[in-house]
Amino acid sequence: MKFNKYHSPLSHEELMEKCRKIKHVALDMDGTIYLGSQLFPFTLGFLKDLEEMGIKYSFLTNNPTKSVDDYLAKIEKYGIHAERDEMYTSSVATIDYLHEKFPNAKKLFVVGTPSMEQEFRNAGYELLPDDPEQVPDVLIVAFDTTLTYPKLCHASWLASQGIPYIATNPDRVCPTDQKTILVDCGSLCKCIEHATGREPDAVIGKPNPDMLSGICFREGLKPEEVAMCGDRIYTDVATARNAGSLGVLVLSGETTLETAMNSDPQPEITAENIAEFCELLKEARK
Repeated sequence: MKFNKYHSPLSHEELMEKCRKIKHVALDMDGTIYLGSQLFPFTLGFLKDLEEMGIKYSFLTNNPTKSVDDYLAKIEKYGIHAERDEMYTSSVATIDYLHEKFPNAKKLFVVGTPSMEQEFRNAGYELLPDDPEQVPDVLIVAFDTTLTYPKLCHASWLASQGIPYIATNPDRVCPTDQKTILVDCGSLCKCIEHATGREPDAVIGKPNPDMLSGICFREGLKPEEVAMCGDRIYTDVATARNAGSLGVLVLSGETTLETAMNSDPQPEITAENIAEFCELLKEARK
């Protein structure tokens, strides 16, 4: 299918009106500003153009495998400097959820990487081993590239026992530039569901609109003044739709043009990459 810069179900005038309102762009990371270990060649130029237009930006990722500090260090190597409050991961969002919904929780069993586990320890939680004699207050399941079979089995056992159960994100796979499939949190939760009949009590991360409402609150913005830009319809674009913000799908990661065209509803903007979206923002400001 031929792709010509961008596609939108909106008229050009409607699209320009929406783009003119944008004061902040929330950016997904893997598949949007980089893919696996490779920064896209247009990313740094895109961020510079946003700054020149007076548009702020922040980074939102459903990938909880790294702590905020690790993510900041990673993008710093790419030449992108960001502050802690400009980086929001699904593990940070999960900690915020725990503070709100389970204020008395102290002990957790976490299916996650060591970097993510440290994020929870830094927040004051005790992380329990896969010991059936130790009962956590909450079970947390995340994208875990260090997953072991005993860890998965113990998480399934806890889920079967009715322990409060939270998933950090719904993603089925993680984008990669390697010849493999990275099984993500949503697929691990399906495994637990098939074994126990139990689904998570809550799924944090995109498409949960709280991932964007925090930006609106912190920056004093209306939802329509924020654009959510990412490579997935069911997380990134759905987050924007749920929050009342502008949803921008880029085809530099997981989603194909055919999938985008067949989705119902279609994203307000489907662009080849963030550079193409930037051209729309520039056009709207002429």
